Amino acid sequence: MASQTAREKYGGGTIVICDYDPTWPAQFEQERDRLWVALGSVVVAIEHIGSTAVPGLAAKPIIDMLLAVRSLEQARLTLPDRLVALGYRQMVEYEQWLHGEMLFRRGVPGPWTHHAHVVEERSDQWQEYIELRDYLRRHDDVATTYGELKRALALLFGDDIAGFRDAKRPFLRDVRARARAE
Repeated sequence: MASQTAREKYGGGTIVICDYDPTWPAQFEQERDRLWVALGSVVVAIEHIGSTAVPGLAAKPIIDMLLAVRSLEQARLTLPDRLVALGYRQMVEYEQWLHGEMLFRRGVPGPWTHHAHVVEERSDQWQEYIELRDYLRRHDDVATTYGELKRALALLFGDDIAGFRDAKRPFLRDVRARARAE
């Protein structure tokens, strides 16, 4: 049996990087408010992360959200059903490279509109996401370089999201190191 492309398996299609959309923060706020009501005390914080959270940064038009929980084990018992009821799908197949995290996607099979990354509060994952976002917000030049890199990689990788993700990794590792040193 032939292996499936990312498009066939995940419904994502060709990777598209768009110019920054000033409505992305409002889209996040709207979804955050909806999640707070539906998820209640299971979630202790919700942050806008990823490229759509950095003014001026080119991005895939997907709102990334970081949901903090007290216990990932406890969240595994309650969050999936609640998020599915809100139109999300748990992306268990991605959790093999997202250690210590659950990932949910809204809009499957596609085009998807939101990612909900669920991590424990005060975890390394939480810290890394926030540090990266805040560093890019403070350094327009680095954000611009990152946007250019993503545009080039999108053309190179087409619908290969794993290749795209892996090719960005060295740049992001360098940015995280700079953020920690700052």
